[in-house]
Amino acid sequence: MASPAEAVAEKQVMVVAIDDSEHSTYALEWTLDHFFTPYASNHPFKLVLVHAKPTVSSAVGLIGPGAAEILPMVEADLKKIAARIIETAKEFCHSKSVHDVIVEVVEGDARNVLCEAVEKHHASILVVGSHGYGAIKRAVLGSVSDYCAHHAHCTVMIVKRPKIKH
Repeated sequence: MASPAEAVAEKQVMVVAIDDSEHSTYALEWTLDHFFTPYASNHPFKLVLVHAKPTVSSAVGLIGPGAAEILPMVEADLKKIAARIIETAKEFCHSKSVHDVIVEVVEGDARNVLCEAVEKHHASILVVGSHGYGAIKRAVLGSVSDYCAHHAHCTVMIVKRPKIKH
């Protein structure tokens, strides 16, 4: 068990959801700019980036005849996409002088993966980007940020991209 001095020195954990969307990239950039100042040697949070990799069955949808040949190709593509997402996120963190980053790829539905990551890391904050879905799209697709805001056992910060004024 940690002594009181060690407990105070231990950083709080911030989990940031990452995927291949512009909204996710913006949320990560916003978080780094506001919580991880470039020249501070002691950032207030330990940063954990989490990517929820879809399962093969969810990516393929309804599987019909001939699926056995397709599944390995879909799995390989999902792995390549996940590797690209985490590599891009790590490079982005390094470009902002944030080098102490934990990156995880967890297979499953993003809602569950993120809430489980909060529990696993005892996170104080979960950061998710907002896709800005309207009511109908949100009802059909479900909102990861909405689900996490109601189910994660920590503060949830939903980062929205500013609307572009014409």
